[in-house]
Amino acid sequence: MRDDRTMTGNPDIPARVRPQRTITGMSAVLVPFTTDGEIDWHAVEAHIARTHEVGLTPAVNMDTGYVQLLNEVDKEHVLDLAATVTGGAFVAGAYVPDTTGAPLDLDAYRRASDAITRRGGTPVIFPSHGLNELDDDGWVDAHRAIATHIDRFIGFELGPMFVPYGRIVSLDAYRALVRIPQCIGAKHSSLSRELEWDRLQVRDESRPDFKVFTGNDLAIDMVMYGADYLLGLSTFAPEAFAARDRMWAAGDARFYELNDLLQYLGAFAFRDPVPAYRHDAAMCFELRGWAGTDATAPGVPRRPESDRSVLADILDRLRDFT
Repeated sequence: MRDDRTMTGNPDIPARVRPQRTITGMSAVLVPFTTDGEIDWHAVEAHIARTHEVGLTPAVNMDTGYVQLLNEVDKEHVLDLAATVTGGAFVAGAYVPDTTGAPLDLDAYRRASDAITRRGGTPVIFPSHGLNELDDDGWVDAHRAIATHIDRFIGFELGPMFVPYGRIVSLDAYRALVRIPQCIGAKHSSLSRELEWDRLQVRDESRPDFKVFTGNDLAIDMVMYGADYLLGLSTFAPEAFAARDRMWAAGDARFYELNDLLQYLGAFAFRDPVPAYRHDAAMCFELRGWAGTDATAPGVPRRPESDRSVLADILDRLRDFT
């Protein structure tokens, strides 16, 4: 059945396409594990370097890197590796572990942010129960309070399909976030094109230098409309994403074919249950020789073994572009 609903505030989406724009790409780094449940630190360092060398900004200690599951020592070691490999050209999740009903812990956010900034990185303010149980005004005020402590950070809207304490705020709250000078951009992970188009319009009207980092692994062509990205999908093939981005900047029509193939990978890997995409990523790492096994952090949902042949086919086809 045809859906004749219009998109509020976005009556002419095709007119928003921005050809030959330089895309800022940030790629969440998967943390490979060994079969005995230990982190494969050599593989972690190699993937940070791989991501950095192709021209994407490594994003460590994100959901893709199991930030919720790593202990403090391991999270600090990931930061050390990112700082050493990139010289500080990285972003990282400032994550505060808490439980339902917990109050906002601003001191914990400051400590998490400090751990990143003193290594040269930029914090991504990860959601928590305490932060996301605030009303919209409280959510904005919390980011203002964080901004008094650090000179730059990235906001983060993460939908509940990724984590149970995820939250997508109102457009008014987003508009207030954009007006915080220390907030240089925000990752938006609702998996909704319409909500993201609305945020792009707010950005264009309020602060053109603000970065809307799409986290929509099911619509990676949002970069055509002026979004940049911070994706988990790009960890599967950072070199292919970097090639796609160069094609867009150059006006190379191969962008569309490569984007379609990467989107096929995204639709496959990010199907329900969404958190299992990390096992598909681990399968890709094993297939590519980037890790010795497809082991993930304990408790991560697993995909069926039949995924392996589909992933292998996609990886083989990507070689034609890189």
